[in-house]
Amino acid sequence: MMSKSDFFHDAAILDANDPLKEFRSLFCNPGERLVYLDGNSLGMLPSATAGYIDDIVTRRWGERLIRSYNEGWWNKPEELGARIARLTGARPDEVIVCDSVSVNMFKMIVAALREKEGRLKIVSDELNFGTDLYIIQGAADLLGKGHRLHLMKSRDGITVGDDETDGAIDNDTALVSLSHVSFRSSFMYDMPGVTSLAHERGAFILWDLCHAVGAVPIDLNGANADFAAGCTYKYLNGGPGATAFMYVRKDLQEKLSSPIWGWWADADPFSFNTGFVPAGGMRRFLAGSVPILSSSTLETSLDIFEKAGMARIRKKSLEMSGFFLELFKRHLAHIGFRLGSPNDGAHRGSHISLRHPEAYRICKALIDESEGEWTIIPDFRTPDNIRIGFAPLYNTFREIAIITSELGRIVRDKVFEKYDTEKEVVT
Repeated sequence: MMSKSDFFHDAAILDANDPLKEFRSLFCNPGERLVYLDGNSLGMLPSATAGYIDDIVTRRWGERLIRSYNEGWWNKPEELGARIARLTGARPDEVIVCDSVSVNMFKMIVAALREKEGRLKIVSDELNFGTDLYIIQGAADLLGKGHRLHLMKSRDGITVGDDETDGAIDNDTALVSLSHVSFRSSFMYDMPGVTSLAHERGAFILWDLCHAVGAVPIDLNGANADFAAGCTYKYLNGGPGATAFMYVRKDLQEKLSSPIWGWWADADPFSFNTGFVPAGGMRRFLAGSVPILSSSTLETSLDIFEKAGMARIRKKSLEMSGFFLELFKRHLAHIGFRLGSPNDGAHRGSHISLRHPEAYRICKALIDESEGEWTIIPDFRTPDNIRIGFAPLYNTFREIAIITSELGRIVRDKVFEKYDTEKEVVT
């Protein structure tokens, strides 16, 4: 068995040879004792963001006032969308930054179901994120046409098999709505394959990119995807509540109508007519005024992504998860931990779930600033998942060695028994 000193030594070699190591300095240092492995929930703050937002607040808002809308703010949704399009394999005019993921999904789900009049089946899976399923059910209830949600099963609680998708998507399916990377297990669908199957059966497909964008290469155009939505506060480091984005394939934009008619989506918004006429292209999917401050936080982070490149980010992500899996098998598998993610990196995003009956109390011990040499922040997902996120722009191999060491110590020494099972609101 590899000793603790051995795997810290190996981590040091990997960090020394990391081509992305300089990017860590572009993020705010939260302290030497803090190991942050939760970028899959909330990304770290880029060092340049605070100064950039201060300029927007004090100069563009404070001095330029309303004039700033004609000096860049009005076109901010399209400009940021074009930059995110580069990370998602879309055309610049197919992505727009606006609203929240939930609101954007609602727009696209209603538009898709109306376009597929007469088809009443909506396919998703039991691994999908709660809000996706809630929005689907709410949209179906609102439309009142008898749409029914079919949830594909997972035999192992980690993946969904090809046979399951093939059996679920049929000629009555209007829409398939899936997370490209599962929030709980990190299982990653074959986007081109599932999209092709949906189209073969005459259905639209909507991809949730929240746990994929900024973590794995995405090619929406290559897959011929119809719709997609994603958040910007996870791997994209836009900050808490940062504005989301949506994608609608170019040839569908003029055919569909958003169910939310807002003035920013009007063809002539400053005419203030009493009747709505949708704008052309992606702008028709806007609604009310776009939040400028929480959109602008993306600018500095996207600068970093454009310098680093998704190919290098994904390569390091796989190296990090591969290193962690090696340590898991040698040091954690025999003390009650189980792998809750696909073993094959080709079918996995950039986080790994470990399962343990005491997962929540183990997380409490990791996070407790008074316990141990380091404060380690992963997150917990019910019922027994410890999610460990690898954000290649700022995480190191040494941090992987640290969390492995601490997980082993907390379980072997039963440190978790000091903590109760009462859950905080945010886990």
